[in-house]
Amino acid sequence: MKPRTLVLGLGNVLMTDEAVGAEVIRRLASDPTLDPSITCIDGGTLSFTLAAPIGDCQRLIVVDAAKLGETPGGVRVFEDAEMDRQLRSNAKSVHEVSLSDLMDMARLTDSLPGRRALIGIEPEFIGWGESLTPAVEAAVPIAIQRIHDLLARWDSE
Repeated sequence: MKPRTLVLGLGNVLMTDEAVGAEVIRRLASDPTLDPSITCIDGGTLSFTLAAPIGDCQRLIVVDAAKLGETPGGVRVFEDAEMDRQLRSNAKSVHEVSLSDLMDMARLTDSLPGRRALIGIEPEFIGWGESLTPAVEAAVPIAIQRIHDLLARWDSE
């Protein structure tokens, strides 16, 4: 039996490139070949209610817009301890709770997923708007491929 995997997209769908996590989740979840051991959740702008699904999974992949110093649409993957360092160094959040807070809650309750990754996508513009910029739109299939690559590697380890 495959480990339970949660793929969590974060962001505000009314804020242009901030919506990239939700868009990746929308497209990934609509793939009829997606393994049933994978749960896709649009986590919106974060909330303490996400602590339960994070604690219930064995593997976690988070997709979010992230200021990485890349060109717009750049995609970077941070795994395990590298993800933890990235979240701690960039823990600023205007949301009710940050992803770093949720990871700390999982650590405190001994429910931190054994494998975890953050897929960050460099935004071009964050402001009112319901469409991704072209550079970030082009990054969506790349992010989905990175998810598949991670899962294939994790399954083979």
